[in-house]
Amino acid sequence: GVNDAPAIKEASIGIAMGITGTEVTKEAADIIITDDNFASIVAAVEEGRGIYDNIVKTLAYLLSGNTGELIVMLVAVLLGWPLPLLPLHLLWINLVTDGLPALALATDPVDRDVLHRPPRRSQETLFNRDFLKLTLFTGLLTAGVTLGVFAYELYINNSLEQARDAAFTTLVIAELLRAFGARSEQRTLWQIGLFSNMRLFLVVAVSFALLLAIHHIPMFQMLFKIEPITLSQCVTWIGIGFIPLIVLELRKVICYRHATKD
Repeated sequence: GVNDAPAIKEASIGIAMGITGTEVTKEAADIIITDDNFASIVAAVEEGRGIYDNIVKTLAYLLSGNTGELIVMLVAVLLGWPLPLLPLHLLWINLVTDGLPALALATDPVDRDVLHRPPRRSQETLFNRDFLKLTLFTGLLTAGVTLGVFAYELYINNSLEQARDAAFTTLVIAELLRAFGARSEQRTLWQIGLFSNMRLFLVVAVSFALLLAIHHIPMFQMLFKIEPITLSQCVTWIGIGFIPLIVLELRKVICYRHATKD
């Protein structure tokens, strides 16, 4: 009713009924229940938390990947190395390797435990200290494995082209695999399930297929300035690309157990 409007306006989140509520009350409200069913509030909170989580995980995935690329190029310049990645490599990583999984992460199903979590503080910001620390840590992990294979191929095998191929392939694999772990900050990959987001699984599978196509189709080989990879190289670079995902998943286990004990 009209007499409820002042209280609704003063509330942190004012809610009015869409069918029986007065126009004055609706104007003062932040949320209007169009079906006058209070259960819709619970559904709205669940959906809202799910959307917020997907925004956070998508941004975290993209920013961590960009941080890793930036560290790779910056460290190489500071050490006087040749550039590990060519402009076309960076374009591919940003548009295909990072872009497509990020779109799939944005459609991730709502976490089944989303309503069991306490509400966020109203003054809490998205880019808080924990978010920035995890982004930097993930970027350092990705950059570390990429620079490691680049330096090995450059100084042990004395091949700049092979070193760039190794850096590009390892970084792409690391980013694609990391997309599965980026789905949750607390729950591990085996708890979430590999196939619980089929869009993401298909995107990663297609991206892997495109990566193989780049290495074995002559036109792409010329564009990306890379050569066909052997089976041993493929297995080695995939194994190295798994390192960031494994470390981040172990971090979840350790942090979650510590939080549970507290």
